[in-house]
Amino acid sequence: MEMKKQWNRKTGRGVAVLAAAGFLIAGMVCGCSRQTGTEQSSGAVSTEESTIAPSKPETKESTESEKPSREPESTIASFPGETEEEPQETETETEEFPEEEAEVSILTATDIHYLSQELTDGGNHFQYMVEHGDGKIVTYIDQITDAFVEETIRRSPDVLILSGDLTLDGEKQSHQELARKLEKIEENGITVLVVPGNHDINNHHAARFKGDERLPAEFTTPEEFREIYRHFGYDEAISEDPTSLSYVYELDDDTWFLMLDSCQYKQKALVGGAILSDTYDWIERMLEEAWDTGADVIPVAHHNLLDESEIYVDDCTIEHSEQLVEMLEEWDVPLFLSGHLHVQHTKQSEDGRGIWEMVTSSLATPACQFGILSYWHGGSFAYRTAQLDVQDWAKRHNRKEQDLQEFDRFKGPFLRRVFYNQSYDALSRIDTLSEDQRLRMSNLYSDLNYHYYQGTAYKIRDAVLKNPDYQLWMGDGYSSILADYVQYIIRDAERDYNKVRED
Repeated sequence: MEMKKQWNRKTGRGVAVLAAAGFLIAGMVCGCSRQTGTEQSSGAVSTEESTIAPSKPETKESTESEKPSREPESTIASFPGETEEEPQETETETEEFPEEEAEVSILTATDIHYLSQELTDGGNHFQYMVEHGDGKIVTYIDQITDAFVEETIRRSPDVLILSGDLTLDGEKQSHQELARKLEKIEENGITVLVVPGNHDINNHHAARFKGDERLPAEFTTPEEFREIYRHFGYDEAISEDPTSLSYVYELDDDTWFLMLDSCQYKQKALVGGAILSDTYDWIERMLEEAWDTGADVIPVAHHNLLDESEIYVDDCTIEHSEQLVEMLEEWDVPLFLSGHLHVQHTKQSEDGRGIWEMVTSSLATPACQFGILSYWHGGSFAYRTAQLDVQDWAKRHNRKEQDLQEFDRFKGPFLRRVFYNQSYDALSRIDTLSEDQRLRMSNLYSDLNYHYYQGTAYKIRDAVLKNPDYQLWMGDGYSSILADYVQYIIRDAERDYNKVRED
């Protein structure tokens, strides 16, 4: 590899860096998910349908005529050990950096997993997929998306960033409907920028749901993706990468958004992320041009730049991302925005000396959060999350569904129930555990994983360590792979991952 001399914007010194090599950084390993026995249960990005068997309690089966995706009976339900309604978290305010004083105000949301309501009748197969999936509230994703569109217009940021997995499984009809919703935001003078996620393009799992059946639906090609979202970054881009769906959008003279396509979909959609060597060459040219014009660069991708999780690594972190980290840091890029993990998380490289990454949790998964980024030219920023108030939206629009009217009460138990099912199913394979032990361990797992997804596991870490049911996980439960996951959450529960401030 040739050595290239670049100017370090932080130190003012010339530094030697490796130029991008002429090879393809790609590959695929097993999915970005955990395995529970022979079943796959992912908190992130599996394109396969969940097959976790029902556990206690069984939910009421729906019929086609009830059409629960539109106006279902309430699915608020309890499971053994569930607590009463919790107080709702409010957004983390950053008083030192008031949003209205920011030079650039940004909203970022990810992993909407929008599904056209025309592709489901709310029948048994659809409801089973929702209740025993990975925590996405697909039943109400149309309403959640509408509420988010209104919230974005109300906040009126300079730009809305959507970092991939725009649709459930890349259904063309879902993309088209979502694009029509995004047009309302741009009609209010707010720039919308999108990049694809691993679910969005050439996804052969695109489906429609009818009764007890899951039937094929038309998926979306790369060319169709660009055409559908042409008004959300692509047509206005100052540069497009010829080898991917990456582009650069110039918000103003001082701010460029480097929108990176980190997905692999040449033949069919793969879970993991990778960037082509030709794309690396294009990225470096864009960074150099930005430096020459004095513009700050804010990069965005679907997959993670850093190893944000010990559990979700293989297909969550961009393959060989150390090359991208080095390149961005040499050009003094302060932050990176991503999604894919479905877990709220933030991390800084080089033990607190390098680039920050903000991984915003899935808008479709409770607590239905989005990110608020206040940015100052030169690299200062403040990031925090806020929870979408679906309940207020439902009341203002006179929605009759109980789950929407009482969304604050519905969303937490919904996600906890999904996690409870994951644990109970895994522990049911361990003969040395009693039924009472399985129930208690599943309750603890559900509570701990719920807080992990919100980025707030630090709040209950000490209580979990003192809980005798935690010792069950470390004993007989340790033969389950979920025990490794429980251990990781405890190690990772160091702070609130919902806010970052960098002066």
